[in-house]
Amino acid sequence: MLIENLRLFLLIVEKGGLAAAGREIGLSPATVTDRLAALETYYGARLLTRTTRSISLTDEGRELMIGARRILAEAEETEARIKLGVEKISGRIHMSAPSDLGRNQIVPLLDRFMEQNPEITIDLTLSDGYVDLVGQGIDLALRFGELADSSMKSRKLGVNRRLVCAAPDYLKLNGTPRHPDDLAHHNCLIMRFGAITDQDWIFTVNGEKRACRVYGNRIANDGGLIRAWCLNGYGVALKSEWDVRDDLQAGRLVELLEAFAVEPSALQMVYPAGAVQPRRVRALMDYLSKALQ
Repeated sequence: MLIENLRLFLLIVEKGGLAAAGREIGLSPATVTDRLAALETYYGARLLTRTTRSISLTDEGRELMIGARRILAEAEETEARIKLGVEKISGRIHMSAPSDLGRNQIVPLLDRFMEQNPEITIDLTLSDGYVDLVGQGIDLALRFGELADSSMKSRKLGVNRRLVCAAPDYLKLNGTPRHPDDLAHHNCLIMRFGAITDQDWIFTVNGEKRACRVYGNRIANDGGLIRAWCLNGYGVALKSEWDVRDDLQAGRLVELLEAFAVEPSALQMVYPAGAVQPRRVRALMDYLSKALQ
């Protein structure tokens, strides 16, 4: 029963509430409350702080969440080895990736990985906003840039350039910017990350990094939509090279202001530091590392 209660506890955290977790597996709110209480009694600690609208983990709850994921992962691996044999991998992998990169580069790789490992289930979150990897139970995330969170580990996949680009038709109508300051006279397609709009584009000017404020009439929180707008000639975009590489090679987009580009950053696989990665997650990490480098 302890294993099942741990499973339920993780589901409560993932769904953000007791009622939502109960609906997911067909349990009444009273039953979920009783089983959570039994778990708190067993460990002698309050695991969640509840209000009428939300729940949050206590320090003990966060510790249990990390430990429970490790325990359940080991249990699943043991069961898989017994039922399927040592060579096969199985189970669910929760993964997160930026929307444009995930849709165009990662999904085809996941399709091939699942063809080779038919017992694997992929639960993929595509988002350009903030994702709570620990709170949402993400096993593995792909991220651009350097790792700021010390509770995470990372594995570098390659380098990533952010570049300014536009469609040839847009440039014919509006001219080609030759200096970052020229962007003030162009319609820029702006990404929004949560509540923050990315309007300060960074360039290297006279050997120093400089932020240029840009403006435009199209703002979105989806990198894929920004790329589509750019391809349709609606404005100038700041995109990761991974997202527009094929478009540049095919001539659908043109790179701009290359002489003012900043140093490349990293494309990384990120995962919780305290967790022991199940064999299925390690296998996917190795597969992506080989495929993307």
